[in-house]
Amino acid sequence: MASEQAKEAKLNEKIIGEFQQLRNEQRNLVNNLNTLEMDLKEHKTVIETLKTVDPERKCFRLIGGVLAERTVKDVLPQLIENKDFIEKTITRVNEDLTAKGQQINKFKEQHNIKIRGEQMSNETPKSEEEEKKSENRNVLVSN
Repeated sequence: MASEQAKEAKLNEKIIGEFQQLRNEQRNLVNNLNTLEMDLKEHKTVIETLKTVDPERKCFRLIGGVLAERTVKDVLPQLIENKDFIEKTITRVNEDLTAKGQQINKFKEQHNIKIRGEQMSNETPKSEEEEKKSENRNVLVSN
């Protein structure tokens, strides 16, 4: 009987570990998405600024940690190309994030994982006591 409980405990630990790994992957995707969105905003700002200046004007661009002197007419097409690439990458990361969320939800359903603080659509706290219990947010519970 004790060995059955030990096996079940190990299985639960493995399931929880896999679930935490999925959530970490999801967090990494969100962090990457935020970084890409900031880069995109910076690119758009620089492109708009460079469109208003003389194409022969000198400008400097940081490439791989090296500051390179160029002209606006040389840099602007490269920036627009980079901006387009960042937009495509953001689209792909959003798709990956959606897929990861679906994978996490499927995993939660398969292993009957509930997270404290997450309410099911048909569950609503009925009393102040239950309300206080629901304050323990984002605690992983496995059955």
